[in-house]
Amino acid sequence: MSKFGSYLKTKQFRNTILLAIGSVIVVVLIAFYSLSLYTRHGEGIPVPTVTGMPIDKAFNLLKEQGFGVSIDSVYVQDQPAGMVVEQDPDAGTSVKVNRVIYLKIVKNVAPPVSLPDIMDAPYISAVATISNYGLKVGDTTYRSDIARDHVLEVRYAGQAIQPGSKLPKGSKIDLILGDGAGASEVDIPDLVNQDLDAAKFALKGSGLSLGTITYQGTITDTTNVVVVAQTPMKTDSVTKAPIGTKVNVTVAQGKKQ
Repeated sequence: MSKFGSYLKTKQFRNTILLAIGSVIVVVLIAFYSLSLYTRHGEGIPVPTVTGMPIDKAFNLLKEQGFGVSIDSVYVQDQPAGMVVEQDPDAGTSVKVNRVIYLKIVKNVAPPVSLPDIMDAPYISAVATISNYGLKVGDTTYRSDIARDHVLEVRYAGQAIQPGSKLPKGSKIDLILGDGAGASEVDIPDLVNQDLDAAKFALKGSGLSLGTITYQGTITDTTNVVVVAQTPMKTDSVTKAPIGTKVNVTVAQGKKQ
């Protein structure tokens, strides 16, 4: 047997191997505990809840507990300016001292948004589109038009506005919708100075009907009377009436033929 083989069987060799293994273990343990001590492994403090606080109060609280603070702003509808609406890390998270906590607060100036094109859109669809753009529906009124519950006009602060107009986010806009009555309305004919038979013919041709006949003055010949007034009558503001509306007339004696 060689001298090297004989050496491997000696107590000295075994002691050398054990010493080497022990040295490796000691080095590993020292490195592990040194790293843990350096990084403060398992140590930390919980992040306090600052969401919903005014920024000055949240800032002071975090600074008192040894945190750094980074602030960004975002516009949130129906939230007061300067309120913390988001924090990172979340409340309760265990972190090291001096860790930077990122906060988002509500800014007080609403960003502008463009009015979407909702002209002629159904009311339900228009409301959904308006909401998606960060706007709100204010008052809703109706105007005579065949397009029932469709948008005819959009107003802001009492003024008509067009698609693409810039508005502060969160603004309320008023909608004017069609009432669906446009197709069932007809022009009011002018009956004044027409004889009664001609007036009846004009009403029938317009889709309206004769209501009450009031006689004015002395009537000696009922076959020869002339319309001197009517209700409703055509004016600058009223030009149409629903089909079937009764028109009341006042007649007076006509001139001798």
